[in-house]
Amino acid sequence: MTSRRRRLAEHRKACGFNQEEFAEAVGADRSTVQRWESGKNDPQPWQRPKIAKALSITSGELDALLIPDAYAPPQSRTGWLTAAPPDSDDEFDALELARRVSASDAGKETLNCLESMFDELAMKYPVSPPQDLLERVRKHSAYVAHLMDARMTLAEQRRLYVVGGWFQLLGATLHIDLNQEHAATARLQTAASLAQHAENREIEAWCYETDAWRVLTDGDYVRALELSLIAEELAPVGTSAAIQAAAQEGRARARLGEGPATYAAVGRVQQMSSAMSPRKSTEHHYQYDPGKALAYTATTLAWIGDSAAENYARQVIARLAPADNVEKWPRRVASANIDLALALLGGDRLDEACNAAQRAILSGRIVPSNHWRALEVVRAVERRQLPEASDLREAYQGLKALPSRC
Repeated sequence: MTSRRRRLAEHRKACGFNQEEFAEAVGADRSTVQRWESGKNDPQPWQRPKIAKALSITSGELDALLIPDAYAPPQSRTGWLTAAPPDSDDEFDALELARRVSASDAGKETLNCLESMFDELAMKYPVSPPQDLLERVRKHSAYVAHLMDARMTLAEQRRLYVVGGWFQLLGATLHIDLNQEHAATARLQTAASLAQHAENREIEAWCYETDAWRVLTDGDYVRALELSLIAEELAPVGTSAAIQAAAQEGRARARLGEGPATYAAVGRVQQMSSAMSPRKSTEHHYQYDPGKALAYTATTLAWIGDSAAENYARQVIARLAPADNVEKWPRRVASANIDLALALLGGDRLDEACNAAQRAILSGRIVPSNHWRALEVVRAVERRQLPEASDLREAYQGLKALPSRC
């Protein structure tokens, strides 16, 4: 049963609007205004600023006008709901809370769309230019922030915090890819805060794992290990975040030269990832699959100097490189070619190593945050005074000079 909003209608009339004129002023249909005033529908979040402006009131005053004239709570078996006088402030506060628990300006469909859009962007991440994807993340993050002030149920509020946390986390990852440190930090902090409010430990774990990768690229391997271990402790058992945190631990330990602990981490990753089902169509950056274990194992073993890295890197390339078309390479293929180059250099297969490095650098699929990995190969080739060193250095300088299109 709906309750009319007579105060809303009276304020509209006091401002000199009939329903048709008011509808035109706020960009809605007359039937929509009728439903607002009858209590059948609530204005959508993007309509509220126009309504408040047309009525020359604040958003808080508009909220008061939108409160139904009367409530009709279900009869209690004990009658305790009707025990207080009708004008009791306590009763009004309780009823207002009950209304907010059931009323919503966000809506299930809006939240469904936001969650689907996040999944779409997370699946585009491996093959999209980070700066292009970042623009879309910014727009959706702004819309989530806009909805934070809307009425919604407690369950919807939690869903909004969760999807907002995912968008902030993806934004932070893109900022890291683009070497935008301050923006990355701000988004990671926001993502962690939203995750804590929503009691979502998986997002919180991803925040620490993502920061571990950032500091690892800066050469702070001890801190990377610390952050990875925190992420592993936070991540729910069996989740993608738990596997990724273990993989990051392995990479940090490899850079620190901790052989046995590195292999132990690699083993845990392989064991946990084997229970995950691969996606049928495309990769999702925040959903682990067995194929990702190959890539992380290749990198980890290449860093620790294990010749087995070659086999893992070749498996990644064979699985993900579509007919040698670099335009369709996911970034993981470029990284696998760098891993392959490192492994081949370790085995003194120099021509093959230079060829793999050249393919990776010229692919255009290496983001700025990963330039240092390509540089490691270039310097290793230069130390050996190979004839390919000058060409490789030139390709690397060109990579740094061009905007990233990976």
